[in-house]
Amino acid sequence: MSKRNLLLTFLFLAVLISLPASLAMGAFDLSFLEAAQIIWSKLSGFTDFQDQRLAAVIWQIRLPRVLLSLMVGASLAISGAALQGLFRNPLADPSIIGISMGAALSAAVVIVLADGVLAANYSMGGISFLAVATFFGALITTFLIFRIAKEGKQVNVMNMLLAGIAINAIAAAGVGLLTFLADNEELRTLTFWTLGSLGGATWLSVGVLAISTFFSLYFLLPLFKSFNALALGEQEAAYMGVNTEKLKLKVIIFSALAIGTGVAFCGMISFVGLVVPHIIRLIFGGDYRILLPTSALGGGLLLCWADNLARTAVIPAELPIGILTALFGAPVFLYLILNRKKLQVK
Repeated sequence: MSKRNLLLTFLFLAVLISLPASLAMGAFDLSFLEAAQIIWSKLSGFTDFQDQRLAAVIWQIRLPRVLLSLMVGASLAISGAALQGLFRNPLADPSIIGISMGAALSAAVVIVLADGVLAANYSMGGISFLAVATFFGALITTFLIFRIAKEGKQVNVMNMLLAGIAINAIAAAGVGLLTFLADNEELRTLTFWTLGSLGGATWLSVGVLAISTFFSLYFLLPLFKSFNALALGEQEAAYMGVNTEKLKLKVIIFSALAIGTGVAFCGMISFVGLVVPHIIRLIFGGDYRILLPTSALGGGLLLCWADNLARTAVIPAELPIGILTALFGAPVFLYLILNRKKLQVK
C-alpha cells in the first residue's frame, strides 16, 4: 500500500472511530452501545428506546454537533491547504485574505448596532439573522478583494494578498470600534462569538454545512495536479497547461464558501486552516495528492476532538473551542518548525 493510501486509510478509520466515541462523551454517562442503539432506533424508525431523555441528547444535541465539527474542520483545513498552494506560502491561512475578519465585522455590526434583537429573535428560513449576515459579510469581503486584485482579465495574487491584509486591518479596526461601543451584554456576546463555539449546532446547520463542504471538497480535491505545477511558479504552471486564472477563481470562491459558512455557524475558529496542512506538509511532504485529502480528514479529526474537550473539560460549563485549537495548534506548530531546523543543521 502506498504512503498516500496508508495515511488516508489511517485518518479515515480515526474519523470513523471518533464519531461514536464522541457521541458517548458528555455530561450524561453513556456507553457506545447505548449511543449506537439510539442512532439505530432513529434511522430504522423504531422508537422503543426507553430513556427518551438520552435519545434526545444524542439525536438532537450530540450527533449534529459532532457532524458539524467534522465538516467545519475539514472545510477550514482544505481551504487552508488550497490557499497555501495558491499563494505558494506554507504559512498562508484562511484569514490571510481577510474573509474571516470581514465575516466578524458583519457579525459585530448585527450584535452591537442591532442591539442583539435581530440576532436573537429573527431568523431567515430557520437560520438566525446573525448567521445569514455573517455569511454575506464573508461573500462581500471576498468580492471586494477579488475586484481589487483584478488587473484586466487576470487576478494578481500579490495584489490579492495585499488587499486581504488591508481589508483585514480595516475590518479588525471596525470590530474594535464596535467592541468599544458595546454594552456589557453585547460585549459578552461578541467576545464569545469571536472565540468560537459549536454549541448552536442543529440539523439545519448540519444540512447547510454539508452542502458547502460537499462543494468545497468536490471542486478543490481534484486540483492537486494544478497545485503541484503551481509550486514551480505561475508562469511555469501556465506552460504546463494549467489555467491559472480559473484555478485562482475556484480556490477563492470555494474557500470563501467554506470559510463563510463555518464562521457563520461556529464563530471564529483559529489555527485549523494553518496548522493541519502545515503539519502534514512537514511530515509527509508537499505533494498535493496527499496534502488535500489528508488535510480535510485531519482538520475534521482535530476539530472533533477539540470540541469533545471543550464540552467535557469544565462540565457543566463549556470552553470556547477557538482557545483550544490555538492552545493545541501553536505549540505543535512551533515544535515542528524547531524540529525541522534541527534536522537541517544536522
